[in-house]
Amino acid sequence: MSAIPPELLARARAAKGFMPEDEGDLLHRVALEQLRHGPGLEVGSYCGKSAIYLGAAARAVGGTVFTVDHHRGSEENQVGWEYHDPTLADPATGRLDTLATFRRTIADAGLEEQVVAVVGRSTTVSRHWRTPLSLLFVDGGHTDEHAGNDYTGFGRWVSRDAVMVVHDVFPDPADGGQAPYRVYLRALACGFEETASLGSMRVLTRVGGDAGDPVS
Repeated sequence: MSAIPPELLARARAAKGFMPEDEGDLLHRVALEQLRHGPGLEVGSYCGKSAIYLGAAARAVGGTVFTVDHHRGSEENQVGWEYHDPTLADPATGRLDTLATFRRTIADAGLEEQVVAVVGRSTTVSRHWRTPLSLLFVDGGHTDEHAGNDYTGFGRWVSRDAVMVVHDVFPDPADGGQAPYRVYLRALACGFEETASLGSMRVLTRVGGDAGDPVS
């Protein structure tokens, strides 16, 4: 299977974000296989690092990736938290705003035709979403409320035999927050089976139910 083109890998490496390169490579390889069958959707795009891996695959196979984010940052990105980046704050309001950086990242990578930014809260967008997905990448808020809503809102639209990828899955609480891990366990109990893993990334294939069927 093809590797991400060197020029796009360089863009991904340079982009702000928290995706390890080996996990990004796995995401790209999964997307290469899945996006030839239908659209993909990413929940939580921050500044666009992971969207480059997904967009590179979409360009290779003629696919499309939607990215859903309100671009105000997750809890850990806010002032006073470990992952706050003051360069991403809007000077007029002081509030975090990653949208301009995200757009620049995708434009500089030449992926604006493949990566479609949807700006809004996951719960609002998922309430109106009706398109079956060949790939869902869950990498948004890391509280139980937000991660759970991302899963129930968009997980139901993963087609049978299609894939959901969950990021930041840490079985050991000493390694990180537990909300994505609990989403992973819920999915395993609700028609998904694990087909690959690397680091904190879990690749789950839907083997029960079909697009539109609720997940729990």
